[in-house]
Amino acid sequence: MDIRTLHDADMTHKVVMTRLDLNVPVNDKREVTDTTRITRSVPTLRHILDAGGKPVIMSHFGRPKGKMVAGMSMRFLTQTLERHLNTRVQFADDSIGGAAQRAIAAAQPGEVVLLENTRFHPGEEKNDPDYARQLADLGDIFVPDAFSCAHRAHASTEGIAAYLPSYAGVAMATEIQALQAALATPKRPVLAVVGGAKISTKLPVLRHLVTKVDGLIIGGGMANTFLLQRGVQIGNSLAEPDMIGLVEQIQDAAIQSGCRIILPIDVRCARAFQAGADYRDVSVDAVAGDEMILDAGPKTVALLEQEFDQAATVLWNGPLGAFEIPPFDHATKAAAQYVAKRTNEKKLTSVAGGGDTVAALAVADADEAFSYVSTAGGAFLEWLEGKTLPGVAILYQS
Repeated sequence: MDIRTLHDADMTHKVVMTRLDLNVPVNDKREVTDTTRITRSVPTLRHILDAGGKPVIMSHFGRPKGKMVAGMSMRFLTQTLERHLNTRVQFADDSIGGAAQRAIAAAQPGEVVLLENTRFHPGEEKNDPDYARQLADLGDIFVPDAFSCAHRAHASTEGIAAYLPSYAGVAMATEIQALQAALATPKRPVLAVVGGAKISTKLPVLRHLVTKVDGLIIGGGMANTFLLQRGVQIGNSLAEPDMIGLVEQIQDAAIQSGCRIILPIDVRCARAFQAGADYRDVSVDAVAGDEMILDAGPKTVALLEQEFDQAATVLWNGPLGAFEIPPFDHATKAAAQYVAKRTNEKKLTSVAGGGDTVAALAVADADEAFSYVSTAGGAFLEWLEGKTLPGVAILYQS
C-alpha cells in the first residue's frame, strides 16, 4: 500500500493543519542551536503555500505536562521560521479556540500561522478526542511532517486524522520511503550496523533485525556482551552478563533466519577512559584483566569494509565505540566514511538514524553522503523493532 502525499491533495484556499516537530535545541538566550528540523520542514510549508493553501503549524516544545509554562512558549520561533520561509508568520496564543481562529483569519495569502505549544493542553498527550476535534475544526486538511513524533498517538499526531483527510508532508514521505527501501523492500544483501552501550536498550531491535537482514554487525559495549557469551575474557569492559541468555536467543534466531552476526576480531583497549589515553590494538582474546574495550580495532574495520563491499543496503544505528573521545572514535569514523564512499559511488544504499548515530556520522563528516539520515530517535528505533507507528498508519491508502 502507498501512503497519501501532498501531491494527492487539492490545497487551493484550504487551511492546512501541519504537524511539525519544532522541539528544537536552544541555548540560554533561546536561540536555536540546530535548525535541522526547521530546514527539513521548509519544503512542505513552501508546497502548501505554492498550492494556494494556508499552513497552520502545530508542534510541541519541551514537557509542560498539560499546563501553560511561559518558558516553553512557541512564540520565540516565529522569527526563525520567517527567516527560513521568507514570509510572515502569525502567532496564536493558543492552539485551539478563539485565539487560534483569529490568527488564522488574520493571516494573508502567502503567510503562515504558528499555534502555541500543543502540550499546554492535557488532551494532547492523552489523545483526547475533544481536543483533537478542536484542532481539526481550525482547518480543512491534516499534513503530518514530523516522523520523529510518529510513534506517539497524540491528538496532533494521530487523533486529528479522525476528523480531517491526511497527507504526508515532504519530510515524512521521504523518511517513510527511505526506511521502506532499507527494510521492507531492500536491495540485497542487507547489512545492519547496531552499536551502543547496552543490549538491554536495543533488544527488540536486534530480535527484529535478525529476521530481516543478511548480516548484523554488533558494535560498542553491546559487542562485549556477545564476546562474553562466547567465552572471551573482556577485562574491565562494559558488559551485561545478565543478558547472556538473551544473546543466545538472538544468535539462535539469527541461525534460523540465515542472518550472520559479525563481531569485532580485534579491539582498541585502554586502562583509562579519557581523551588521549594510552591504548593498545589487540586481538579480542588478548585483553588484559585491567583493560577496557573502548573501540573496535583496525583489523575489524578492514573486515567491515569487505562486508560493505558485498552489501547493497546498509542500515546503521549506533556507534562502534566511544566515538565522543579520541582515540576511541577511529572505528566509527573509518567505517562510516567507507559507507559514505560506497554510497557516493552509487554502489550502496545507506540509511542511518538515532541520536547517537546522527552525532557519530557528523563527527565522521559522513552524514551528508549517506542516502538518508533520520533525525528521529524513538520513532526510528520503534520502526526498527517492526512496530506500526500510529502517526504513519493514518497515511496508508485504504
